[in-house]
Amino acid sequence: MAESSKKRTLDAFFKPPPKKVKISDSNEPPSENQEPQVEEQVSYSKHSTYPFSISNFPSSITKNLSSFPSTIGKVINDQPDLDLVYYQPYIPKYLERQTFEFLRSQLPFYRVRYTTVFGLDETSKFCSSSTQILDVKTSLPILKDKNYLKHPPRPLPQCLNALRLSTEAATGCTFNFCLVNYYSSGADSISYHSDDEKFLGKEPAIASFSLGAKRDFLMKHKPVALDDNKSPPIETKLIKLPLGSGDMILMKGRTQASK
Repeated sequence: MAESSKKRTLDAFFKPPPKKVKISDSNEPPSENQEPQVEEQVSYSKHSTYPFSISNFPSSITKNLSSFPSTIGKVINDQPDLDLVYYQPYIPKYLERQTFEFLRSQLPFYRVRYTTVFGLDETSKFCSSSTQILDVKTSLPILKDKNYLKHPPRPLPQCLNALRLSTEAATGCTFNFCLVNYYSSGADSISYHSDDEKFLGKEPAIASFSLGAKRDFLMKHKPVALDDNKSPPIETKLIKLPLGSGDMILMKGRTQASK
C-alpha cells in the first residue's frame, strides 16, 4: 500500500512530497567540477503509533551530524536565575535549509484544539458546598481526567532522535522528549510560559531549535513576591534573542523555575 496517499504533512498543502531524497551537501546548485547528484533509497522509521512511516534523514545530513554544533555556544548568565547557552548557529548554514524542508515535509503535524481550561469547559459547574466539580446536565461529579493513560509515549523517529543524540553530545544534558511546533507565518506565536512541570524534574534542561525564518525569542523573569525581611529583588530586563534558522538556545539551571 502506498504510504504517500495517507500522509498529512504540511507540505501536502504546498506540493506533493518527494518520493526520494537527493544527496546534497549544499543548497547551491552543483558546479561543473562537482560530481552529478545520485538518488538514494529512502529508509523509514515505523511504529504502530505513527500515522504513517516517517522518512529517515538522508545521508547528506546524517554524515554531517558529527560536525554539530558548527559554533561554540555563548554563555548568557548576566541576570538572576538566568542560565543559557546560545548557539548561532548549531546546525551549519549549508544544512539548515535542507533540514528544515525535510522535517516540514516528512513529519506529521496536528492543529491543536483546546476544549478545556484546567479540565473545565461549558459542561462543568462547581458544587456550592465543596470544591467538587459537577457535570451541568447530570449534576454528577466529574472524575479526574485519565485520558493521558491511554496515550503511551511515541518513540522518536530516526530524524528527531539523531538531533537528540547530537544535542546530548554537545551539551552534556539528557533529553527524552521532542516537541515540534510549526509557525506558518509571523502571526503565529506562543505566549510566555515555563517548562517547569514536576515530571521534568528539578532544574530541567530544554534545548530549543529554530528553523526557517528568523523569529524573536523573548524571555522575562517571573514576578518576585516582596518580603519585608529581605532586600528588594534585583531588577531584571526583558531578554530578546533573534533566533535565526539553525540556531539553538539551551535553557538550564534555574531558568525554567524563574522565567
